[in-house]
Amino acid sequence: MSLKNDKVVILGIETSCDETACSIVCNGREVLSNVIASQADFHEKYGGVVPELASRMHVDAVFSVISESLDLAGLTLDDVDAVAVTYGPGLVGALLVGLSAAKGLCEVTGLPLVGVNHVKGHIAGNYISHGDLRPPFICLCVSGGTSAIIQVDDYCSMKYLGRTRDDAAGEALDKIARVIGLGYPGGPKMDKAAIGGNSEAYTFSRTHMLDTLDFSFSGIKTSALNQLNELKMKGDGFNLADFVASYQQHIANELVRNTIKAVEKTGVNTICLAGGVSANSFLRREIDRECENKNIRVFYPDLKLCTDNAAMIASAGYFEYINGKRMDLSLNAIPSLPLEE
Repeated sequence: MSLKNDKVVILGIETSCDETACSIVCNGREVLSNVIASQADFHEKYGGVVPELASRMHVDAVFSVISESLDLAGLTLDDVDAVAVTYGPGLVGALLVGLSAAKGLCEVTGLPLVGVNHVKGHIAGNYISHGDLRPPFICLCVSGGTSAIIQVDDYCSMKYLGRTRDDAAGEALDKIARVIGLGYPGGPKMDKAAIGGNSEAYTFSRTHMLDTLDFSFSGIKTSALNQLNELKMKGDGFNLADFVASYQQHIANELVRNTIKAVEKTGVNTICLAGGVSANSFLRREIDRECENKNIRVFYPDLKLCTDNAAMIASAGYFEYINGKRMDLSLNAIPSLPLEE
């Protein structure tokens, strides 16, 4: 199978945290292969990702996922137009593994290198799931490391409207999941544990952020921890499903409230969700309800594209590539890469 000269084929590589992934994507929206070697089960016993171990596991897996991705697509490197790779934000050691592999491929083949911002990758996951989606739109990007409202003006042009000032929403979920014994990864386990729970059974105080679209989840997290400690000291039991349902609903309310404000402020009447937390059922229900009431269009990626994957990186890389972006082989990992890069 050869697609050269017919379509733009991007090979994407993602190793920013604990997934080693490679994907082949045509024209930014057609996924030919999407291979992920997840480390989640390994890190579960540690209660979270151990950066040094994650890096070593990326080294062991990266070239096998690249080979498998090409095989599944029925292509060779001769059919590829460019290599896209996450170079930040993320864990520096993990990023370097994927970046080194990408640069090695480019050096051997002469293919151009396109560095991709991980956050832009999450946003691009929506282009794969929704073939008719075009900017502008407001994106709520929520994960373990990011909670932000982003105004997407064009495929490669975007800016922050609001960000978390402390914990990311995913961090707040993971912390409580660990405390109540659900383990890692906390987000999906809390979502499952909340089935049948009453989301109004518990209330949590929050940090009031006035005249801003920024978030703060430290107040909700601390309130939940205090309630758990009080219940433990009193020897009182609690309904797990009710507690985690209420906690997730409070976080969803915070996220949706500011996202709707962003629409009202900018006049951009389309919302996209992105990031691992965008798979959360409480968040999806709340954003659907608000958008239906206010006649706002809302999109979110397929569940398999919410968590880290290389298809989203290849998609974002495609739009950067056709916009003329090329990177030198001296490109380095930037753990706190700004959105503008």
